[in-house]
Amino acid sequence: MYNSLQYKTKQFLFLLVKLAIIVGAFYFIYNKMVHNEHIEFSVFAAQLESNIFNNYSLLFTLILFTLLNWFFEILKWEVLASFCRSISFFEAAKQSLSSLTASLFTPNRIGEYGAKAIYFEKGNRRKIMLLNLLGNINQMSTTMLFGSFGLYYFLSQFPVEIEGFRLRKLAYVAAFLIALVFFGKKYGYKKIRGFYIEKIISFIKNIPIKIHLISFFFSCIRYLIFSHQFYFLLYTFNINIDYTTAMALISSMYLIASLVPSLAFFDWLIKGSVAVWVFSFIGADELIIITITLLMWLLNFALPAIFGSYFIINFNLSYSLSTVKAE
Repeated sequence: MYNSLQYKTKQFLFLLVKLAIIVGAFYFIYNKMVHNEHIEFSVFAAQLESNIFNNYSLLFTLILFTLLNWFFEILKWEVLASFCRSISFFEAAKQSLSSLTASLFTPNRIGEYGAKAIYFEKGNRRKIMLLNLLGNINQMSTTMLFGSFGLYYFLSQFPVEIEGFRLRKLAYVAAFLIALVFFGKKYGYKKIRGFYIEKIISFIKNIPIKIHLISFFFSCIRYLIFSHQFYFLLYTFNINIDYTTAMALISSMYLIASLVPSLAFFDWLIKGSVAVWVFSFIGADELIIITITLLMWLLNFALPAIFGSYFIINFNLSYSLSTVKAE
């Protein structure tokens, strides 16, 4: 139906889609800032004014953390996308930031996959989606790697009590997943959401080991950057805690929060809830922890998404594809 429409009609509909994404992203950011159930905007602003806005060096350092975080994310995507075709750092930045904007209010950031794929010709779009998945898997792997050490330290140093019925539920879920994998291998699930498993495995095997290693390395650097940004905020808000304990709690928080499926927009809320529980073991003020998690979300998701909206509104599908064909 879309292909049968006139060119001007297609352009108009495409413009409406772009505007809907941008308006939706800005509305959610505004709504979460001004009409937040967990912290009033005036309280949040007062916290920032008293602890950050009166010190330009602190503000510069926080922005620098964010820039470095996204610098390595863009580098990672540039390397991954090179398996299909070589792109510049600027092209990688456009694709990464615009896809963030598109994924802001989609479940598990699913919108990121389609937004990046649309920059490439049809023959490569499924490959791009798989490469994006690989990048996210690498980032998740670093979270689990660092988080496992942090969680071990956390559980060994603090009196964490987990109710028995919660452990049973966790055991049931784990048993179900193990059984699913076992029977999937035995009886052979051939297709998942349009992707053939054999082709996925073959595709991943064909990716040079160098790309795998660089992607994982950049994921580790990103993890260290945003985890230390959180630690820097703890120090800024006068949370008295030693470095080892702080990093153990931070890595535990990210691990626990990452295991909860969520909307990307509510990522700060989930991490905030987990953070309040984790940092309650050291007696940290709940308001300060919520302020820090919301600020982390604003710096690393909302702010880049605002820049990404510029690339979305200026995106031209026909020009993008003609550039790809010319290459």
